[in-house]
Amino acid sequence: MAYKSTTKAFSVEPTPYSKRLLQVTFSQDTIASFLKELEHCPVQALEYKSFLRFKCAQILDKLCNQKLKPFLEQALSDRKTGALLVNPEGINSAKQGDDMVKIATAFVHLIGRSNFDQMTGQFYARWAVVNTDNSDSYLRQPQKPLELHNDGTFVNEVTDYVLMYKIDEQHMQGGDSQLLHLDDWEDLAKFYHHPLAKKVMRWSAPPSKNVTCDVYHPVFEADNHANPVMLYIDQFAQPKDYEEGIYLADLSDSLESSKAKLSFPVPVGQFLLINNLFWLHGRDKFQPHPDLRRELMRQRGYFSFTTNPFSRYKDFKNF
Repeated sequence: MAYKSTTKAFSVEPTPYSKRLLQVTFSQDTIASFLKELEHCPVQALEYKSFLRFKCAQILDKLCNQKLKPFLEQALSDRKTGALLVNPEGINSAKQGDDMVKIATAFVHLIGRSNFDQMTGQFYARWAVVNTDNSDSYLRQPQKPLELHNDGTFVNEVTDYVLMYKIDEQHMQGGDSQLLHLDDWEDLAKFYHHPLAKKVMRWSAPPSKNVTCDVYHPVFEADNHANPVMLYIDQFAQPKDYEEGIYLADLSDSLESSKAKLSFPVPVGQFLLINNLFWLHGRDKFQPHPDLRRELMRQRGYFSFTTNPFSRYKDFKNF
């Protein structure tokens, strides 16, 4: 399917970075109307009443003449694309952080539901990256790259999508977002057909993630069309022996050296929404600065219209 269209509410076209990554731009009038209808609905209400998240989605879709929901379902499930860079015009300041939560919440509740985020105890997570950090993972450490990975690797929840919103950025150099589509990875066949590719392995998280139990699943599975899908993160894999360790180390090196890896800036006020099963994501390291600050927001969850092949390994059951 060729994605290039314009309506009064929003437009879609390929980004200059890749035809697989679509730029979705919402007019300032559309966003202003959406936020106007939600001005009496604080973010706290969305946290306490989960059904209001779906009401937000309905309001946004109505403003888009019911064209947004089917577009999102098609684009995010389409193996040829599956990744969006979304620009809600007029939203470009950290002071609008709560508005960003509302916009993101509307988007993902048109396609499914956000999972509970153990790191923050809400259905979304907001956090800052600063010049120095003693975190127990690379998520908040600016001097280290966050290497390519899938989300939901170490939790008992099905994770079909990931949304990453740029809320604020100060004194920043570097830190570009990075993406890799599985079908563009030169070594996919080598690692997908390896004897360990579908062997169940152990994955565990550090204390900051607030996840108290290990999970078990393979690196690869196949979707309903026999296409490879992946569930992998380098930091939390726990190989049990030499063979598993070497397989994972070689896989990590191959991903990071792939010539198909995309690297690009995401402006403040814009967000990425990707299919977590056939896209990997990460970010480059930052240049040091004493006043460096970046604030991000994340939502991740499941599609209501597809079946995740990794769900057989999860204790979590969607409802």
